[in-house]
Amino acid sequence: MNTLTDTDVLATKDMDLENAIDRVLVLEMVRVTEAAAVAAAQLIGRGDEKAADAAAVEAMRQAFDDLYMDGTVVIGEGERDEAPMLYIGEKVGGAPGKGPKIDIALDPLEGTTITAKAGPNALAVLAAAEEGCLLNAPDTYMDKIAVGPGYPEGVIDLAKSPTENVTSVAEAKGVKPSDIIVCVLDRPRHASLIAELRALGCGVVLIGDGDVAGVIAVTDPDTTIDMYMGQGGAPEGVLAAAALRCVGGQFNGRLVFRNDDEKARAKKWGITDLNRIYKVEELAGGDCIFAATGVTAGSLLDGVKKRKKPTGETIMTTDSVVMRASSGTVRWIRGEHRID
Repeated sequence: MNTLTDTDVLATKDMDLENAIDRVLVLEMVRVTEAAAVAAAQLIGRGDEKAADAAAVEAMRQAFDDLYMDGTVVIGEGERDEAPMLYIGEKVGGAPGKGPKIDIALDPLEGTTITAKAGPNALAVLAAAEEGCLLNAPDTYMDKIAVGPGYPEGVIDLAKSPTENVTSVAEAKGVKPSDIIVCVLDRPRHASLIAELRALGCGVVLIGDGDVAGVIAVTDPDTTIDMYMGQGGAPEGVLAAAALRCVGGQFNGRLVFRNDDEKARAKKWGITDLNRIYKVEELAGGDCIFAATGVTAGSLLDGVKKRKKPTGETIMTTDSVVMRASSGTVRWIRGEHRID
């Protein structure tokens, strides 16, 4: 059973029913993240990152096979020789050559360490878009900066310093820089960034892992987080950008290369300008969709929970969100899944 609360009161329902691509990209995608989250949840706190990730990958792949689409993974678990399934370039979906051509960016378990240690904010996430609309980001690092909706275009600029960006956002919000709260991944490489932000008087929310959830936190006023800054995975940057694109947020990303091998891999995927700063629509364009299901409880979504009904039936409950760029639709979905 799924309970839907739609921010636009299902104003796009008729549009979704008229277009087969929309039906695939909107509600059906949640079934995929739900399947991955339920599978990974069986291994929460077990200390086995690889097993949790493998369970999520297998469940997500099987769920894709039930969808009427001709999908291609453009961001996945790695290249074919690195991953047995859901690798970059893998075809997914139950209608190869027949269904709508869809590009998929995915992370079956964003937060493997979090899941293994039963920490907060682990997610099963994916983004889907029309063919050619998602950046084929190589598995490198990415410098990132993000804000939620409601700010004037260009309020953030990755070419500027953290101080300049905080000042810009504070002015747009009508507050002092010291009133701005910034989310940062807790890593030694961010020591100077954290020091600069604290010197401005900013509140700094440090997260141990899961920077997709960290970026998306800027879209929810309840988190009180105004900005996200720092360096994390490039594939996760594309996923987060898709979510921000759907709700009108802003994101800048710049790929970071540690060696010649990573530069060569980027060129293999068609990236020639290695210093380019990408804006949100350059990372996730077209009519993109973002879907996520919580694995462990976090700031955005609740985690998977197992319970018994009065009838004695065992169920797993899930908490998900699915967003669509073209309509600005955001649906929050509560699911119950029988365990047979």
